[in-house]
Amino acid sequence: MSDETDPDPAQAFLVAIAAEYRHDPAIEMGTMLRSPGLRVGGKIFAFLGGDQRLIVKLPRARALEAVGTGTAHHVTMGSRTMKEWVAFPLDGDDLDGTLNTWRHAAREAHDFVAGI
Repeated sequence: MSDETDPDPAQAFLVAIAAEYRHDPAIEMGTMLRSPGLRVGGKIFAFLGGDQRLIVKLPRARALEAVGTGTAHHVTMGSRTMKEWVAFPLDGDDLDGTLNTWRHAAREAHDFVAGI
């Protein structure tokens, strides 16, 4: 198959994650930095990075833990490293694992941002 007909796994994963919230009226699709993402109460908690990463907002200690274990990476905007935003990469060799990791990260981010 050509790249034009292959679905983007990152987009498909975000759609699958969004579907899990379809009965929650506080959750909506939105954009962050011109990328698709999820909002709770009008605040973004997860969005796709341009390089097939799921970027989420977590409590600082949890973000540092995820980076420390190698599961996630710091997010830098301009020259500033964000304290609560981390990126979970897409592993093309383990798409099922990636989707599970992204689901868990999105749930954590949702719970955190909904409580702010």
